[in-house]
Amino acid sequence: MNQNLGKYIILAGLAILILGVLVYFFWDKLGWFGKLPGDISFEKGNTKIYFPVVTMILVSVLLNLVIYLIRRFF
Repeated sequence: MNQNLGKYIILAGLAILILGVLVYFFWDKLGWFGKLPGDISFEKGNTKIYFPVVTMILVSVLLNLVIYLIRRFF
């Protein structure tokens, strides 16, 4: 096994731990997440369709920034 693989697994675990702590303690402050302008919601009768377009673009940009910073400094 490669030592770099172990380092990446540890970093991924730490990232998941930090994300879990943030969600656990600050979930009530994250009510806006998933309800951004541009997210598409359609409701008719018993059918509800939801496309979080802008939310997923925001998540993608943030993840790309995190990956860029990890690759730049490690």
